Amino acid sequence: MWRVWQTFNPQRVLTALAVFLFTLAILIHFILLSTERYNWLDGAAPADTTAAVTLDVNASA
Repeated sequence: MWRVWQTFNPQRVLTALAVFLFTLAILIHFILLSTERYNWLDGAAPADTTAAVTLDVNASA
């Protein structure tokens, strides 16, 4: 393994790796933001009102 690091400059390799991973992370987040299901900036979709449960407060226990 030490011969690999003699061939490549570790500082450049690790910097390039960090830049690549950051770019990949940003790309994945923008792809998720472009979908309707995983867009967390627009907030959650409004709840379906037909499935709402009403509670009878005056019901005797």
